[in-house]
Amino acid sequence: MGMLSLPSFLSCGKKKDFSLSNEKDAHASDSDENSERGNWSNKADYLLSMVGYAVGLGNVWRFPYLTYQNGGGAFLIPYTLMLALAGLPLFFMECSLGQFASLGPISIWRILPLFQGVGITMVIISTFVAIYYNVIIAYALYYLFASFQKVLPWSDCFSWADELCSKTRLVSDCNATLDGEIIHANYSFITSNNLTCINGTMKYKPVQFPSEQYWNKVALQRSSGLDETGNIVWYLALCLLLSWMIIGAALFKGIKSSGKVVYFTALFPYVILLILLVRGATLEGALDGIEYYIGKQSNITKLMEAEVWKDAATQIFYSLSVAWGGLVALSSYNKFHNNCYADAIMVCVTNCLTSIFAGFAIFSILGHMAYVSERPVSEVVDSGRLLIALSVLGLALIKTRQQLPSFRCFLGFDLAFVAYPEALSKLPVSPLWSFLFFFMLLLLGLDSQFATIETLTTTIQDIYPKVMKKLRVPVTLGLCILLFFLGLVCVTQAGIYWVNLIDHFCAGWGILIAAVLEIIGIVYIYGGNRFIEDIEMMIGKKSCLFWLWWRMCWFFVTPVLLMAILVWSLVTFSPPSYGSVPYPAWGTAVGWCMIIFCVIWIPVVAVVKIVKAEGNLCQRIASCCRPAANWGPYLACHRGERYSHVVDPKKEKEHEIPTVSAFVY
Repeated sequence: MGMLSLPSFLSCGKKKDFSLSNEKDAHASDSDENSERGNWSNKADYLLSMVGYAVGLGNVWRFPYLTYQNGGGAFLIPYTLMLALAGLPLFFMECSLGQFASLGPISIWRILPLFQGVGITMVIISTFVAIYYNVIIAYALYYLFASFQKVLPWSDCFSWADELCSKTRLVSDCNATLDGEIIHANYSFITSNNLTCINGTMKYKPVQFPSEQYWNKVALQRSSGLDETGNIVWYLALCLLLSWMIIGAALFKGIKSSGKVVYFTALFPYVILLILLVRGATLEGALDGIEYYIGKQSNITKLMEAEVWKDAATQIFYSLSVAWGGLVALSSYNKFHNNCYADAIMVCVTNCLTSIFAGFAIFSILGHMAYVSERPVSEVVDSGRLLIALSVLGLALIKTRQQLPSFRCFLGFDLAFVAYPEALSKLPVSPLWSFLFFFMLLLLGLDSQFATIETLTTTIQDIYPKVMKKLRVPVTLGLCILLFFLGLVCVTQAGIYWVNLIDHFCAGWGILIAAVLEIIGIVYIYGGNRFIEDIEMMIGKKSCLFWLWWRMCWFFVTPVLLMAILVWSLVTFSPPSYGSVPYPAWGTAVGWCMIIFCVIWIPVVAVVKIVKAEGNLCQRIASCCRPAANWGPYLACHRGERYSHVVDPKKEKEHEIPTVSAFVY
């Protein structure tokens, strides 16, 4: 399309763009294209930050379990399709949106003022998640420090253990043959008389492995339920403080400092995963596990079950971190003509390959577990529970049959802080393996947390730019301190119940609602074709054939899939619980209050916008469904003919409601 010819004094640059203030943000440099907000120092900073944000604990926790549960390698088929149909289109949309306007998740809704509440919902949910996500990082820090011992403290039943603690399953009674007759007796009688239990008749005492009791009794000092708050666990509080100090130090200069930290935090986890894969591949039976994962043992008939496709869509949606506001915030610091299309594909593919790569490490050891227990790989699961003891000595972490109402949170904790430590304690030089594993968890968590906090500071910068120019460091540190104090309830003896409660309510429906409204608002109200023209201003003109896939996804496939996931989540909702511990009625009520507080801003802001608009009701709604007068590329030199009439943000209040006549497309 034709671009407006601009005089030389309007070319982009620090001193030449007179639409900008002469003041610079603390994280802007002389070489930045946008000298007011700042840009990434280089492309690698951005890509690694995006990879770190997308690749998180779920890639190690959840994906291997879902693959195991849903037919092994057969699950990769719906997983890949859902990436192409749901994950990548929404990811590309958010990256393009942030880069085009150079704005955060709230201010970006100048594109559609009626939906600005969607941005507020994203930021509030990110705040809730930041509070409890850092508690998980604190858990990893605690176990990391606990690994600096010659003997891992969860390797045996030490003084903190009770009578249920045992490293092996204990037989309570069984059937045996005595003088030609089958008798039923307790195991002590059987052994004292040199008898042998008949296969399949043994009953086991209820026992807990040392790692499980250590997690509950020592690490968490877990109370009986949400009603029993107990005291603050001081060492977890110190670990939480340390994690916030690390984040504050990494973000004190915004993207200029965090963009350098991610070179280590985003890349080193891959080194550790590779080490774990090599270790698993050397175990007997590892090949059987890998064949179940990607080979002939895969159960292709699982593809006929709707649950498999739902799990694939849900995993893609959450693992890519779409609709949290972070993708928009990080992309807002790109240069205008950055190829966001290539970036989106690269990050999405990297995220999914990471999940698959982690699966190789897990399934190689599952194959060994099947080998030592002389069972098929498909049978090393007891009633849907993943037996990832991962012990090279064949110790299986077999637990009683129970459902997992809060799957994402409870299974993740059970896997990372019970099963893995139990397995690691059996390896030679176990403290080293334990250190590497929890260091990997720490780095995976920090990457995601960096982007989440950057989302919040970007929002503050858009609303109070002058404050952030002068006080970026105090504001960032103040935000970390505030979130630390808010997170103290999560390191009490009932803290794990609060973490699970927030995850159960806030990290589910709210994000789905925001995602559905986001794509509907941009594609059907703002206009999908108009949005494509905006993207072409950044990456260049593309053919109709190029946009065919994206139009199909944005206009139909992706919204339908998101709606299906949302409806499925509502239909299958169950009250929160942590394992077998139910929540009191008031706890469930608090959970509902949290999610209502997150999403209530969507209708509230819409009503406020309509009330403040001019004209009759239809005119008011119509005006709020048009872009604001200051919507467009941030720098005047990028606006061209299509946005030559845009009102400079410095000359108009940022959140002013456009009149009916404003910005007619």
